[in-house]
Amino acid sequence: MRVSVSGVSNFEVTPALRDYAEKKIGRLSRHFNYLNNDNIEAKVKMHVENGRHIVEVTLSAGDLLLRGEEENKDMYAAIDLVADKLDKQIEKYKTKLVRSLRKNVPKEAVVLEDLNKDVEKQDEENFKVVKTKRFPVKPMSIDEAILQMNLLGHSFFVFNNAETEEINVVYKRKDGNYGLIAPEY
Repeated sequence: MRVSVSGVSNFEVTPALRDYAEKKIGRLSRHFNYLNNDNIEAKVKMHVENGRHIVEVTLSAGDLLLRGEEENKDMYAAIDLVADKLDKQIEKYKTKLVRSLRKNVPKEAVVLEDLNKDVEKQDEENFKVVKTKRFPVKPMSIDEAILQMNLLGHSFFVFNNAETEEINVVYKRKDGNYGLIAPEY
């Protein structure tokens, strides 16, 4: 997680304050273990107004953008408050996402049988792979895979099915439901 700390309105951030903010805000990255830490960025701005210490944090992780602002008589306490506030926002978002997934996931996921309708056209075209991505495939349930896919903002997600111990792919269908691609041996 990249955390940038800055002072606003002639407020100078001390090294101790910077370290404390980076440590507290950096802990929020545990919620985003599905993302590469380079894709998570937090901007922390601190300033003092009329004796009130104010901390503003903008956190972007994938498609998720969160903002929190807190004030206190002590800057360290304000950092703690804003970190707790963002932690609660993330938990609320995850809970809401899980609930919506449970409503939308059919009891039996649809299996995609025909990936190509125009096989003949594909044979005539030359395909070129321009990028290869490698990532660890973790065992998880179908519901967890759909949650991860939605948190990433992707239309499909490759995972190791914990029930069958096989590599599967979940994907978002045009009708709004979800599909599952499973190998057949």
